[in-house]
Amino acid sequence: MIEYLSGLSAVAQAFIATLFTWFVTALGAATVLFFKSINRKVLDVMLGFAGGVMIAASFWSLLAPAISLSEEMGLLPWLPAVVGFLAGGLFLRLVDQVLPHLHIEYERVDAEGIKTDWKRSVLLVLAITLHNIPEGLAVGVGFGAVAAGIPGAGIAGAVALAIGIGLQNFPEGAAVSIPLRRDGMGRGKAFWYGQLSGVVEPVAGVLGALLVVAMRPMLPYALAFAAGAMIYVVVEEVIPESQHHGNGDLATVGTMTGFATMMLLDVALG
Repeated sequence: MIEYLSGLSAVAQAFIATLFTWFVTALGAATVLFFKSINRKVLDVMLGFAGGVMIAASFWSLLAPAISLSEEMGLLPWLPAVVGFLAGGLFLRLVDQVLPHLHIEYERVDAEGIKTDWKRSVLLVLAITLHNIPEGLAVGVGFGAVAAGIPGAGIAGAVALAIGIGLQNFPEGAAVSIPLRRDGMGRGKAFWYGQLSGVVEPVAGVLGALLVVAMRPMLPYALAFAAGAMIYVVVEEVIPESQHHGNGDLATVGTMTGFATMMLLDVALG
């Protein structure tokens, strides 16, 4: 698989990798075809796992390379990492305030963003879609770094990042489709909405790869930007949601396991 990807352009690599991450989102959404509900403890562990993967990926696959690259480019090592990280969080904050969306298990009246009369199903999909923008961007930037010839950036590391993001997409797909099914929506329609939340990842992945290839000096900032956006999502929603229903200990174990899994993938493959 890695040998096959090595012969492709960065954009094609990012597109294929993010198609994989979308596919895993669809697999998670497909659980609705067999189950009308999911045990809350299981879902909280899965969400905790997703948060752990995202935290680990933010450092091992994004921030650490951004700092190392800044040193190699003769920049202040901390500057691109800090600026990009904060810019990523600010970007998600602005989108969060504007884009209408509804967090999992919340009532329609609790929707955030610009007020709208859109259906609950659409708002749920938009909430998870908001998560997937930085995830797709991170994968695209990872492959773009390889194409840009960045020292220390390898195809195996970019693949490890895609695998890690894919793993944590499974619970996100289920977290959309299962509540919709529980609300009375048909299995097929609930699955459709669940997988739809992952469609943005190939788009963000291709854009990330194009940005890095076209503007190589921006890479340290782009890496840190993706990290900041992901950490914002984790702290603002994923971790609080996993801790909200009295399963904090289990969710924490899930987070630790997710972090360790992503760290293992990055170090072993990268």
